[in-house]
Amino acid sequence: MLQAAPPLVQHIRVNGVPVLADGSGVAFVDSARALIVADLHLEKGSAFAAKGVMLPPYDTRTTLKRLAEAMVRLQPRTIIALGDCFHDQTADMRMHEEDAAFLTDLVACVERWIWIAGNHDPAPSPRYGGELAGEMELDGLILRHEPREGASPGEVAGHLHPCARVRRSGRSVRRRAFASDGSRLILPAFGAYTGGLNVRDDAFAACFERPPDVWMLGRERVYRVAGRNVLGD
Repeated sequence: MLQAAPPLVQHIRVNGVPVLADGSGVAFVDSARALIVADLHLEKGSAFAAKGVMLPPYDTRTTLKRLAEAMVRLQPRTIIALGDCFHDQTADMRMHEEDAAFLTDLVACVERWIWIAGNHDPAPSPRYGGELAGEMELDGLILRHEPREGASPGEVAGHLHPCARVRRSGRSVRRRAFASDGSRLILPAFGAYTGGLNVRDDAFAACFERPPDVWMLGRERVYRVAGRNVLGD
C-alpha cells in the first residue's frame, strides 16, 4: 500500500462549488468524490529522446506514482483526466510495459475513469480502460481540456500549465499554481516534465476578467496569493 504524507490544502469556490486544491496539483470535488488532474503528458521524456534531447526516461513512472499517492490520500470514486494525458499519439507504443500495467491498475481501482480529449491526445489508447469524452458536467462544473474565451461560469480546464511568480523576503519564487477568479479554474500541469506559463501571460487574460488569484504549490503546503501580487516573468 502506498503511503503519503498529506500536504496542506486550500479550498477554492468555483462558481459557488467548493473545490479542494491539493498540494500534489490535483483538484478534488468532495461532493462527487471526484479527483481531477490535468496534463499528465506521459512519455514526454521518450518523445524528447527521439528528437535527440536526452532526458532521464522515468517521467511516466514518476507521474503515475505521484498520482497514485494522491488517490490513496483522497480516496476518489471517480477520476477525470483533463486531456494531454499522453504527450503524443504514439506515446502508448513507447511506454514501458510495467508503467502500462501500473496505469491499467490505477484505472481499474476506481468506479469511473474519464479521459477528456486533449490537443496532444484526442483519442487515447483504449487498452487502459476508462471512458473518453470531449467534456463533461460535474455538480455544476464544466470540465474540459482547453479553456474557452467567454466560457460560462463553472469552467474547469487545464492546457495552459499555469504557474506564478512572487517575491518574498527579497527573493523571487516561481511555482506551479491553480488559477481562479472564483468563476473559472485552471489546473496546474501534473506531469513530471511539464513546464509552466506565468498567469500574467496574455493567454490567461482571455480566460479571466481580472488577474486571477493563484494557489501556489509549495513543498509542504499550498499558498494562496492575490492576483495583484503575482509578478510577470
